[in-house]
Amino acid sequence: MSESGWSARPVLRSSPDGAAKPGEEAVAVEAPVALLFNGVSHVVMMATPLNLAELGLGFALSEGLLDDAAQCYGIDVVSTPLGWEVRLEVATRSFARLQERRRQMSGRTGCGVCGIESLQQWAQAPARPRGWSLPDWLRTWRADDAPAQSAVQTALLDLPGRQVLNARTGALHAAAWVTPQGQLLHVFEDVGRHNALDKLLGHLAQSGVPMSKGWVLMTSRASHELVHKCIRAGVPLLATVSAPTSLAIDAAQAGQLRLWAWCRDGRFSTYA
Repeated sequence: MSESGWSARPVLRSSPDGAAKPGEEAVAVEAPVALLFNGVSHVVMMATPLNLAELGLGFALSEGLLDDAAQCYGIDVVSTPLGWEVRLEVATRSFARLQERRRQMSGRTGCGVCGIESLQQWAQAPARPRGWSLPDWLRTWRADDAPAQSAVQTALLDLPGRQVLNARTGALHAAAWVTPQGQLLHVFEDVGRHNALDKLLGHLAQSGVPMSKGWVLMTSRASHELVHKCIRAGVPLLATVSAPTSLAIDAAQAGQLRLWAWCRDGRFSTYA
């Protein structure tokens, strides 16, 4: 199993003169990753096999399986012939919550809303962390606010240079942690946009970074699952380079998440 996030693969390229030329290209690695909690497998996802400890912790937090990082006692990442296993040891109360969710999921199929028992339960916005409040620096930010425009422009200009794997393969999303001034502090990449976000959130939790100190920028559309993850984690602002969905906007409004999209060329649209 590759641990670099990419592998070289043979390719036959067409050319303007009609001749096909053999060569090699860097291809993003996509591998099955199983998350196990206290020895019990919970989910298997397709991901880029880098920063998997952060992925596991971020997933547990953003999906509401853990209330905080202190409820995770240890993480082991193991390579197997079939893929990767991320083994998390979690508190008894968190494990009981996970088992209840597994019972709800039994026999169901679907994507994005597994474990939801009713439309009423689905309509409920994820809960913010206890004691959460909107940071002072964000209260006045709008689409016509000069500091906001400057921060977005600065982050957008710097982000491509931090997308090392995407520059090589052209196939990965990025999730970045940005200061109110637009400085990129942390960037994580993955073939899945939600995986990239979980890696970032897991790293921030491991490092003890207060969510009030920055915002998230992503190289993707704004989907409802990204919004839900940010709300649960305490992120005050999610910005994406592409469009939002209707569910993402509704969820952001219900969960008090600032949502910006179409962040390109120093401009952006505010939706919540």
